Amino acid sequence: MKISETTAVITGGASGLGRATAERIVAGGGRVALLDLPTSKGAEVAEGLGKQALFVPADVTNAEQVEAALAQVQERFGPITALLNCAGVASAMRTVSKGGPHALDVFAFTIQVNLVGTFNSIRLAAARMVQNQPNGEGERGIIVNTASVAAFDGQIGQAAYSASKGGVVGMTLPIARDLAQYGIRVVTIAPGVFDTPMGAMLPDKARESLIQQVPFPQRFGRPAEYAALVVHILENVMLNGETIRLDGAIRMAPR
Repeated sequence: MKISETTAVITGGASGLGRATAERIVAGGGRVALLDLPTSKGAEVAEGLGKQALFVPADVTNAEQVEAALAQVQERFGPITALLNCAGVASAMRTVSKGGPHALDVFAFTIQVNLVGTFNSIRLAAARMVQNQPNGEGERGIIVNTASVAAFDGQIGQAAYSASKGGVVGMTLPIARDLAQYGIRVVTIAPGVFDTPMGAMLPDKARESLIQQVPFPQRFGRPAEYAALVVHILENVMLNGETIRLDGAIRMAPR
C-alpha cells in the first residue's frame, strides 16, 4: 500500500508512538486521523500536521464513540485503508503484596483498554475496510497493532500489562486469517523500551536498569523508529499475521 494513498486512523495518535507515526505518514503524502481521548492534545497535534490530519475524540473501549469517529474520518477523507492501534495504558502491581491481592479493577481496566479497546477498533474499522475497492495487489486495508516485549518476558508486577499485550499477540494470526478473504492484512509490533510519555513515567533507576538490558543499541528506542517500521509494514504486502519485535534484542530480566 502506497503511503501517499493511505488514509490511516491512529488510536492514541496524540502522543508517543502514534504521533510519530502520524507525522511520518503525513510527510509521505498520506492522511491521518488521530483517535484519542477528548482530554488529549489531539486537536493541537492535528492542527500542527495541517489539512492532511484530523482529530477525532473517542475512547477505544466505547463502541459508539469509535464508530462515530470512523464515520467522521470517512466523511472527511473517504475510505479508511489503515488502522494503527497505538492507544494503551500501563500498570504495575504484584499479584500479591504487603497490601493484599492485586486490585481486580486495575487488572480489568488494563485488559479493557489494551486488549478489548484494540479489538473494538479492529472490528469496527475492518467492517468499513471490507467495503473498499481492492488495489492492484488485492488489498483493501491494513491493521497494525502495538503489543510489547512484555507479552513474552514480562517483569515482576506486569501481570496485567503482560496479559493485555499477550492477548494482542495471540489474536493477531486468527484475525489475519479471518480477514484474509477480504484482502486485509494484520500485523503486530512488539516494541521494547521506547522513549514515550509512558516510558518517561518510570523512575530514573528503572529507566537505567532497562537501558542496561538492551544489547544494542543500548538506549531507549525512538518513536520515529517505530514509525519507520509501520511504514514498511504498510508498503510490504507479504507481511501478514506476524508479530515483530522492535527491541534492540532485549530480553527483560525479572525486575
